[in-house]
Amino acid sequence: MKHALTPWILIGAIGFLIMPWYMLEDGLWSFYWVTDGYPFDSDYAPGILQATSYDRIWLLPLLLPLLLPLAALKLEKSDPRYARYLVLAGISGLGWMALQGFSIGVAGWQYISLESFAGPLEQNQYGMGYGALLCAASFLMFLSHGLAAKGFLRGDVFITSAITAVIALVAVFVFLPVSQILFSAFQNNEGELAASAFTDKFFDDNIWGLGCVAAQTSCGIAWNSLALALSTATLTTALGLAFALVVTRTGFRWKKQLRLLTVLPIITPPFVIGLALILLFGRSGVVTQTFADLFSIEPGRWLYGMPGVLLAQVLSFTPISFLVLIGVVEGVSPSMEEASQTLRADRWRTFVNVSFPLMKPGLANAFLLGFIESMADFGNPMVLGGDFEVLSTEIFFAIVGAQNDQGYAAVLAILLLFFTLSAFFAQRLWLGKKSYTTVSGKAESGAHMGVNPMLRRLCYATALPWAALTIVIYGMIMFGGFVQNWGFDHSFTLQHYADAFAIEWGDHGLLWQGAAWDSFWTTISISALAAPLTAAVGLLTAYLLVRQQFRWKNAFEFGTMLSFAIPGTVIGISYILAFNVPPLELTGTGVILVICFIFRNMPVGVRGGIAAMSQLDKSLDEASLTLGANSFKTFRQVILPLLRPAIVAALVYSFVRAITSVSAVIFLVSADHNMATSYIIGLVENGEFGIAIAYCSVLILVMMAAILGINALVGERKLRRVNRVTTESSPAPQFKEKQA
Repeated sequence: MKHALTPWILIGAIGFLIMPWYMLEDGLWSFYWVTDGYPFDSDYAPGILQATSYDRIWLLPLLLPLLLPLAALKLEKSDPRYARYLVLAGISGLGWMALQGFSIGVAGWQYISLESFAGPLEQNQYGMGYGALLCAASFLMFLSHGLAAKGFLRGDVFITSAITAVIALVAVFVFLPVSQILFSAFQNNEGELAASAFTDKFFDDNIWGLGCVAAQTSCGIAWNSLALALSTATLTTALGLAFALVVTRTGFRWKKQLRLLTVLPIITPPFVIGLALILLFGRSGVVTQTFADLFSIEPGRWLYGMPGVLLAQVLSFTPISFLVLIGVVEGVSPSMEEASQTLRADRWRTFVNVSFPLMKPGLANAFLLGFIESMADFGNPMVLGGDFEVLSTEIFFAIVGAQNDQGYAAVLAILLLFFTLSAFFAQRLWLGKKSYTTVSGKAESGAHMGVNPMLRRLCYATALPWAALTIVIYGMIMFGGFVQNWGFDHSFTLQHYADAFAIEWGDHGLLWQGAAWDSFWTTISISALAAPLTAAVGLLTAYLLVRQQFRWKNAFEFGTMLSFAIPGTVIGISYILAFNVPPLELTGTGVILVICFIFRNMPVGVRGGIAAMSQLDKSLDEASLTLGANSFKTFRQVILPLLRPAIVAALVYSFVRAITSVSAVIFLVSADHNMATSYIIGLVENGEFGIAIAYCSVLILVMMAAILGINALVGERKLRRVNRVTTESSPAPQFKEKQA
């Protein structure tokens, strides 16, 4: 509608004429205008006019695409010129902003060829600020309205705007930074493009060697990573399903406690879990020494290598599978299971032939996420890897180690992308184009079928020992904060908590005296800001992928998974390369941390939303649209309430992952925005293990409280009048044959 275009015209005008166009040393939150290269606070000088009055005439051409939509408002929407004007305004505005932004920087022309062609440039420009942000948003909406007017996606403005917005965000904050570092894979030592620079490194024996098969040496890092990822994905998916069945399909007494316990591993920095495993199963660990004394055997070093990394990864990533699968298992319609039992099938056959096939979208997405997480994991292989080398750690050492070979790191990143892309297409091939819809608009009051005794015992035997191991590990972590020296001197003390989180009352009020408070509040605020944005972008993307059909949808889907597939080390360095110079100068600000967390963790919301939405019948959307609701209202009032498990999964994962992220954050933190994990790493490097463990314990408690709060805030999804499970002893429903 035309009136929906008017606010975006006003927003563009405000950004161009009033708001400051550039941001400077104070980051995005600064409110400076620029005068002759120097910032000054001004209450009267519009940003763009102040800039252009000092010869920044390259911004003046943006007036044309800002004024062009005014001409479109005078036309009927059915007039072809209406769509043509808006599309032209959007493309030309965004194109010119990108062109001038990448061409002119702090030192003038960014490229020597431009300086030789146009001559020296006396003026410069900084990174884009509020004004540029508002103008870019306006141009994007002009383009979206124009495409909708052309009939794109049946003329639905909301769907068109959502797709263009997600594409723009992914292009700027995923493809742009990643391309910066991947481009170096094809550069030789002199910085020139050369195909041999890629092939020589890609086919190196260190990557593809098979020494572990023919001799007593190690295999290449590609085979190590692939074997580890496949093993981790298989085990995490199986364990996640076992936990989901115990929680939803059995009469287990402590379901709520088990549900909370399953998410504990993702609220802990990876190196802390690795350290706890070392104290339990290492050469001098409690369990290892106990077995050595009982059986008079030499303590082994089995933990340092693939077995230890696999154990730590399964412990860390099983919660992801559980969060994805819990909603899928709950979403299987009881009426289908009752229909199977009515036809004389027992519980086992009903589960194998009816329930399990309907869980395939969740199983496939859980496996894919486990595979990608294992490939990109950095903390666990770093702590427990020993001589077992994988792609993520090799990339880290290639960048920050003595070799400092960015090209080699880029080659390894491309290889990692190849593995991820292969898993992505394998998942799509396994799912095919079958329908997995189980939630329709029909009223339903049936009870979920409980699993049969054999499957119940198998789930108990799988899930409960794993839960016990989790309790032991976290008991060790909590215990470490109250002893003098974890692993050596176990005398009781509270000094670690006092050093980190001391609070005093002074003349001016409450004083946060502890050394950890600054990084703690920074971490909580940035994580709380990133979590809802991550969930919103992820679930919106899932809705577009499941409910809409458009060209290049497969490429669109893979683009949303790209940042998740690349190690955080590569993401962190690529963000520094891309956002340290104009047109986007974000390094050193809190904004770059928020953006990194959003696009690093968004794929979990996407995969969880796809798994949950695959079970929702499209007739629900159609009924809402038939009753006069638009697509936005349908998404907000019909689809979102049925996606509560996916919303919880996205919020929980993105919040705790922002707090516990290590590999990407360590390159992006600054003195003003120090995150908890980088602060803890500094404590560990200085040998202050007690304070580090105390800090981790506090973070665990805070994240547990946040998880409970998110579950309470989002609430439970209501698919039927009563959510219940039939007892294992209750007989299957039977119907007597009608006698003639």
